[in-house]
Amino acid sequence: MRADARRNRDRLVSVAGEVVAEQGAAASLEEIARRAGVGSATLHRHFPSRMALLDAVFAERVAVLCELGKALLADPDPAAALARWLRELGRHAVRNRGLATSLLRGTGESSHARILTAGEALVTRAQQAGAIRADVSTAELLRLANGVALAADEDEALADRLLTLALTGLHPPPVP
Repeated sequence: MRADARRNRDRLVSVAGEVVAEQGAAASLEEIARRAGVGSATLHRHFPSRMALLDAVFAERVAVLCELGKALLADPDPAAALARWLRELGRHAVRNRGLATSLLRGTGESSHARILTAGEALVTRAQQAGAIRADVSTAELLRLANGVALAADEDEALADRLLTLALTGLHPPPVP
C-alpha cells in the first residue's frame, strides 16, 4: 500500500474511533470521511462496509479480549474464568460504543469471529468441567453480555451488576 493510502486509512480508523465513541456504531460514514479530510469514495475504497470499518476501529481492543481469553484458560476455575472474560467483554462494550454491534455480526476474520473463537475455548472448558450448562452456546453468552452492555448504557458498574445477576440468577448466595 502506498504511504499516502496508508496515512488515509490510518486517519480514517482514528477518526472513526472518535466519531463512534461520540455517536455509536450508526455514526455517519460521510461525517467520518469529512472529519478525516478525505472523500467518501476514499473511505469506501478502504472499507467497503460499515462493519469493515468497525472491525478496523475495534481490532486492537478485540485482540486484548482474545489474549485475556487465552490467559484465562490457565485459571483453575473454568466457571470463574468464563465469568471474568464475559465481564471484561461487557466492560469493553460499555466503554466502546458500537463494539456490541460489531461483535454480533461479521464473518471470517471479523471481530465477531475472533471473539467467538476466544469465547468457545472458555465455554467448552467450563462445560467439560460441569461448571455451566451443556446447552449454552458461546453465541448466546456473547448476546447476553452485549445486551447487558447496551442496557447499562455507559455505566460499567451497572453492566457488571446486571451480568452478575444474569450469571448467578436471582437466588441468594450460599451462606458460608
